[in-house]
Amino acid sequence: MTVREQTEKIELDTLSNFACTAVQYNNRSKPEEDCSYRTCFQRDRDRILHCNAFQRLKHKTQVFLSPIGDHYRTRLTHTLEVSQIARTISRALRLNEDLTEAIALGHDLGHSPFGHSGEAILNEICPYGFKHYLQSVRVVEYIENDGEGLNLTHVVKNGIACHTNGIASTREGNIVRLADKIAYINHDIDDAIRAGILTQSDLPRNVIEVLGDTKSKRITTLVSSVIEHGAESIGMHPHIKAAHDELRSFLFATVYINSIAKKEEKKAKDLVERLYMYFKKHPDKLPNEYKKIMDRYDKDRAICDYISGMSDGYAVDIYRELFIPTSWSRR
Repeated sequence: MTVREQTEKIELDTLSNFACTAVQYNNRSKPEEDCSYRTCFQRDRDRILHCNAFQRLKHKTQVFLSPIGDHYRTRLTHTLEVSQIARTISRALRLNEDLTEAIALGHDLGHSPFGHSGEAILNEICPYGFKHYLQSVRVVEYIENDGEGLNLTHVVKNGIACHTNGIASTREGNIVRLADKIAYINHDIDDAIRAGILTQSDLPRNVIEVLGDTKSKRITTLVSSVIEHGAESIGMHPHIKAAHDELRSFLFATVYINSIAKKEEKKAKDLVERLYMYFKKHPDKLPNEYKKIMDRYDKDRAICDYISGMSDGYAVDIYRELFIPTSWSRR
C-alpha cells in the first residue's frame, strides 16, 4: 500500500460516519492521477497554501485599513485563526481534518483590497456583482495557475462557496462557516480594544457572563458548544448561540460601522472605483494574464478579477502611478 492508501484506510477505519473521506469524495472537474503520499484533500490544502492569492492575504485588510502596528489582524492571520479553530472542532468530532483545513485556508482567497468596503464598491460597479465567497471559488477555478485553476475537489469548492451564506454539503464545510464567525468576532474585539474603539467594560455584561471575559475563554466556550452539539447537525447550544449572536450584533453597531474604524472607507471606495473606470477606458493597460480573461469572458469580468486580487498596498501603488504626478528632477 502507498502512504496515501494507508491514510485513506485510516480515515475509513477511524472517522465518523458523518465525515467525508478522501476515497469517497475524490471528485475533480479534471481527473488526475493520485499522489503516492497525499490524499486528495491534502493536495487541495497544499495547492491553496502555495497559490498567489494566498500569499497576498498578508497585505489585505481585515477590519482596520492598512493599520500601523504589528498586531492588528490581516486577512492572512484571520485565515490561520479560522483554520486552527475549525481543525480543533473537526478532530474532536472525528470528521475529516484535512478537508476542513483546505476549506478554511481557501475561504477568503477572493477577498478584495480594503476589506468589506472594497467588496461593497465592486458589488455596486461590476455588472456581475461581487461577493468575496463566490470570488474565492472563481480564484481557484479560473484565475490561479495562469487561468487553469487549481482543480480542487468539489467538496472543497462547495465549502468555500458556502462559508458566509448557505449550508455546505459537508459537515466540514459547515464547521468552517462557524469557525469563521468565532474567529472574527473575537479577534475583532481584540483589535478594537487595541485601537481604543472599545474597552473591556464596554462588552455586554450578559454576554460576557455566558461566553467569558477573555478572548481565550470565549473561543473555548464557543468551540466547546459546537463540539458538544455533535456531528449530526453542526451548530451550538441555543443559549450559547444567542450570546454569540448578541455579541456579533454589538460589534456591528460599535465597531464595523464605527466612524474611527471606517474613517478611510470612502477614500478606499473612491480609489477602487477610479481604478475600475480607468481600466474600463484603457483595457490595454491590464496585465497580460487579465487580458486573457478579457478575451475569454469580457472587460468587466477581467477588471473585477484584477482589482479584487490586489493587496491594499498594491492598489494604492497603482492608483499613485496612474493618478498622482511624480516629481521632476534634472539628472
